[in-house]
Amino acid sequence: MEELNRLDVAAFKAAPKSNIILVLDNIRSRNNVGAIFRTADAFRISEIVLCGITPTPPHKDIHKTALGATESVSWRYETSAENAVADLRQSGAHCYAVEQVEGATFLDKVKPNPNQTAVLVLGNEVQGVSQEVIDVCDTAVEIPQLGTKHSLNVATSAGVVLWHFFIHLRPVAH
Repeated sequence: MEELNRLDVAAFKAAPKSNIILVLDNIRSRNNVGAIFRTADAFRISEIVLCGITPTPPHKDIHKTALGATESVSWRYETSAENAVADLRQSGAHCYAVEQVEGATFLDKVKPNPNQTAVLVLGNEVQGVSQEVIDVCDTAVEIPQLGTKHSLNVATSAGVVLWHFFIHLRPVAH
């Protein structure tokens, strides 16, 4: 860890964070949740909000893919993703539904405001982000895809979108 210049959990918690919050809207798979935690740790995001049926730590399947990131990344549970997003938007955040919907902006065209919290909403593996949650978001963002499949795994989508936002909202190096 020292050679890689990685922070321990206490130093991570004290370090500046990316101005990014993830909202997970009814994710089913514990493995996807764990993988998203691990990616959130890598990009030092502010928080993950787990909503609806999304599994919460502690659980061995989440731990297996998170590799301890549930200890470093701040998280909370909310019953309703719609209410969580509405509250975050009310507090001044810009909320982005990561979804393939009419009028969505391709990810490479999105330039987040570095002075505003970016809330990224990821949805269920089959149904995606619920329409009620899309309706309370400011923007829908789509990852351009050129292959034969119409979607990416939600944890993969989280990594792609987090990288894009991270390069625009990177915290000051610690």
